[in-house]
Parts: sequence; structure tokens; C-alpha cells
Amino acid sequence: MRYANYVTEIEVEPGLASRLRLAVVRLNRRLRAQRVNSTISLTQVSALSTLHKCGPLTPGELAAREGVQPPSMTRVIAALEEYGFATRRPHPTDGRQAIVELTEAGQGYINDEVSAREAWLDKRLAELTPEERGVLSRAAGIIDRMAGQ
Repeated sequence: MRYANYVTEIEVEPGLASRLRLAVVRLNRRLRAQRVNSTISLTQVSALSTLHKCGPLTPGELAAREGVQPPSMTRVIAALEEYGFATRRPHPTDGRQAIVELTEAGQGYINDEVSAREAWLDKRLAELTPEERGVLSRAAGIIDRMAGQ
């Protein structure tokens, strides 16, 4: 398949985009299935993960990073507070705002989730040849670059 950009025309292997997209979706689905606690929703896990990665945020910042409307994020934060995974504190400079952050329990939950998923992935990687693991190591860097990480 040919795609034109503003500088040059490039050749892309036919079907590569589709195969890569499906492989990433399937792997993501399998990783998500390795949950240690299915009590909280994937939306709530995603918000916890964002707080883990980004640190304390206002509810509006968290909603923007998660791509949801602020009222939806307010409900997510309330649920996370009920589970003891997140807490709100007053904003240091804006009395109208709050700061949401992980609690120790929330940090522990995320660490357990990551450990479970990485343990599953480690088992799958151990089944591959050293050459295949090398290819995946290089591909991980390329995929990160494609994703803008």
C-alpha cells in the first residue's frame, strides 16, 4: 500500500498496519485479563495508572488525560476514594480546586496489577527463542516511538 506524505511517497507492506493493530489489540486484551482484582472497573484502573505515572493531578487534568468529561471523572474519583485507592486534598494555590493522588493502598494495587501482567508476559517471553525476544526488544522501542512515548 502506498501512502503519500508531504515530503516523499513511501511503500508500506500490504496488510502490515492491520496485522500490527490486531496483534497489539490481542496482546492488550490478554494483559488486561491478568487482573489481580476485578472489583474495580478498567476505567478506574486507568485513572489509577495515570495518577501513578503522572503524580497528583486536579480532577480536570485527570479527566483530560483520560479523555473523559469532568463529571464522569468525578464519579471515578469518588469510587477510588471509597476503595481507599485515591484521596483528594485542597489545591495549594486555588481554593476552588482539589488535588487527587494515590494512597498507599492505590500504589500497592497498581504495583500488584503491573506485577501480575509482567509475570504473565515473562512466561510468554520465556517460550520464545532468543532471536524472537531480540526482535520484540527492538520492536518495543519502535512501537514506543510510533506512540509518541
